[in-house]
Formats: sequence, structure tokens, C-alpha cells
Amino acid sequence: MTRSSFLPKFSSLPSRLPVFPLTGAVVMPGVQLPLRIFEPRYLNLVQDALAADHLIGMIQPLGGQEGEKNPPLHRIGCAGRITSYNETNDGRLLLVLTGVCRFAVSEELPRRRGYRLVRPNWERFVIDYHPENDALADHKAFLDSLHAYSQMRGVEIPWNDIQALADIDLVNLLCAHLPLPPNDKQALIESIALADRAELMRGLMEMSAISSVADAERPH
Repeated sequence: MTRSSFLPKFSSLPSRLPVFPLTGAVVMPGVQLPLRIFEPRYLNLVQDALAADHLIGMIQPLGGQEGEKNPPLHRIGCAGRITSYNETNDGRLLLVLTGVCRFAVSEELPRRRGYRLVRPNWERFVIDYHPENDALADHKAFLDSLHAYSQMRGVEIPWNDIQALADIDLVNLLCAHLPLPPNDKQALIESIALADRAELMRGLMEMSAISSVADAERPH
């Protein structure tokens, strides 16, 4: 993965980070995530980010807290940089975040203009600025699991495109965009090493495929 010259240096990552809590939405370094922003507090967040360093932290609320207006947050998220945006006539913002670096939440800070802020700890994820270049130990087995998962779950995969990706870019892309349960996505983004993340993803895909077979065979 070639890092954009527009991205901040690791030493320049901010000590305060606005966060957008959204269940099921994660971003990983180098991966793009489209977002549609319409709530006033998150419009404020985007406006302030555009006036500063363009960084937004994507983080998932803890499971089972969906009914709360300001639910507790998971401890690990990933910062993304606003790399494009469009305004709509009905007052929404359509933007694309490109993942920069994961972070751990050291503490939550007082809200600003309605949105939430955290103090991020970046040190645990310095590896996101120095990604491993090693190939997966068993690239073929990983792709076989992805094939089985996509067939059993009816997920369309652009095979020609992903075959051109480095293994780390492939795994990170799948972390963000496969329709896995939120807790599975959280476990994936918390896996620091590529080999651990790929092994976990392969296991999750295989369990999902097995579950799909069992559901199909169950009498209705």
C-alpha cells in the first residue's frame, strides 16, 4: 500500500479526535469508506474536521446499546481522513474517508458542538504506518475460504480486482466491507498483526459458511 503524501506523519497525529460512533461501520488503513452525513451534530463534526486536519475517528458503540443516544464506545477505532466530499441540495454531506491509523481510546473528552471527542492513544498501532510486506503463509487457503463464504452467503466479490492487491490491502479491505456482524468486525480491527487478522477472518468466514449450510438444511 502506497501512503498518500497528504496523510499526516505518525508523530503529527492529533491528541484529540472527533469520533463518529456507528454500528457495523469500520475503516482500516488504506481502505475507503463512503458515508452519508445528515444529523446536525455530525455535520458540525465534518465541518470542524475540514477546517482542521480532516481526520475523523470511526468507532463502534458497544453491542446492546443501540437505544441510547450516547452509548458507551468500544476501546479501539480507526481514524480516517476525509479525501472527498459533496454537498447535497437537501443539506446532507456525502463523503469518503480513507483509513489512516487505528487508535485506542485513552479517555472521552467533553463534547464539542454536539459531537463526541476522545483522547486517542496511537502507539499500539504504529504498525499501521509501517505495514508488513510479507505475504500470507497460505494465500490460496485464504482465498478458498473467501470463495466458499461468498458462494454460501451470496456476496459478490470482484475477483479480478482483489487478485491485484497485496495481502495486507486485501485483508484490510475485507475487514471493512464484508457483511460480517459488528462484533466480528471489532475483533478484526483489534488484531494487530496481519497474520492474526487473516487467521481470524478465515475462521469467521468458514463459520459463517457452515452456518449458512446449516440454515439451508434446517426443515422449514
